[in-house]
Amino acid sequence: SQGKSLCLGLVGSTTAAEVAGYADVAKQIIDLAVFGAAQNRSYTRLARFTDTIGNRVSGSHSLEMAIKYMYNAMAQEGLDVHLEPVKIPHWVRGKESAEMIAPRAESLAMLGLGGSVGTPPEGIEAEVLVVQSFAELKHRASEAMAKIVVFNQPFVSYGETVAYRANGASEAAKVGAVATLIRSITPFSINSPHTGLQYYQDGVKRIPSACITVEDAELMWRMAQKGQRIVVRLTMAAKTLPDADSFNTVAEIRGWQHPEQVVLLSGHLDSWDVGQGAMDDGGGVMISWEVLSLIKDLGLRPRRTLRTVLWTAEEQGGVGARQYYDQHKVNMSNFDLVMESDLGTFTPLALQFTGSDAAQKVMAEVVKLLAPINTTKLETHGEGTDISPWMQAGVPGASLHVADSRYFWFHHSEGDTMTVQDPRDMNLCSALWAVVAYVVADLQDMLPR
Repeated sequence: SQGKSLCLGLVGSTTAAEVAGYADVAKQIIDLAVFGAAQNRSYTRLARFTDTIGNRVSGSHSLEMAIKYMYNAMAQEGLDVHLEPVKIPHWVRGKESAEMIAPRAESLAMLGLGGSVGTPPEGIEAEVLVVQSFAELKHRASEAMAKIVVFNQPFVSYGETVAYRANGASEAAKVGAVATLIRSITPFSINSPHTGLQYYQDGVKRIPSACITVEDAELMWRMAQKGQRIVVRLTMAAKTLPDADSFNTVAEIRGWQHPEQVVLLSGHLDSWDVGQGAMDDGGGVMISWEVLSLIKDLGLRPRRTLRTVLWTAEEQGGVGARQYYDQHKVNMSNFDLVMESDLGTFTPLALQFTGSDAAQKVMAEVVKLLAPINTTKLETHGEGTDISPWMQAGVPGASLHVADSRYFWFHHSEGDTMTVQDPRDMNLCSALWAVVAYVVADLQDMLPR
């Protein structure tokens, strides 16, 4: 057998043969999730959850209800469930509106950005300066004083373009602007505003910030190009209340041999206060719960603990997850793999993974077990706001790469509803998620760091 394992390639101390030995159990998991009694279950659970709770922004009563709902649902299934207390931001949108007064009257669809200050009760009425980049704002700084700055930046990618939403208010305030309207960070629009978090830089005046639609940003850009004087009135009653009490929701199947060692699966339970948060991140929550259900249904119990964590206040910058990390990092060496699904649960294409070369080799063998659903690709770079502290500290991390071209069409908008979700896609995501988590949790050895 020595010779056989050598020719199959030793991967750390986990052999390709050891991983290949899970082919039958992987097929059982896949069959149950995709064709069996669990077919469409994650989708049905998600519909029930979002239809009952709706959206659930950090600090809100509906987020509290969502946590109770998930705690009860997972406990009723016989899972080991508990809540871990954390403090989270409590920003309230309030009544808001924007209208163009000149060169003609036009109501502007808008959403205040998370964490923004409000306007005075009577609103802010000011002339508009339209720019396409931070560089242009700098170049035209002398024109910005007492103006509302409209950013009409093109969409390059979310990662790059989101800088305008995050930093637009402070950059405009530095040159004397009184408010900012940011073109929504999306490649596709049907006059839909997309909200999200924005940050105020220390020592810079805090000015109100909202997103407007791609269409209205382009309209005002064209007007400005013609030399027309544009005036907008912005009214926002947004305010930040004292931090609220909340919980990360934790459910487990304890390992039979090394219960202290953990494979962590996760999604975030909070959403923005628009749409239903079905895609961002109801889907990630439900497939991470579904893994435990599938393993339980099959009567399997891995060597290590499978732990599903439903994060609170991710949208506020991974707030719940950061506190979880601070509370648990003392046991860092027992965290085998951290997984997060927060980029949609559309058709799965690959597993994204961050870890040592030796761990990459093990994971490349693990994803071969997904041949029945044709997702045997391993890509570099696991990603997720909530698992990033662990990955930065050297813990292996994984995320789902899905066919996400439509993700940012609906992201942080009223369009994020159950209509975006597909039950078959969610079955496939659940199967992939479950096979990877179970096999890694059951291998003789932890993933090499």
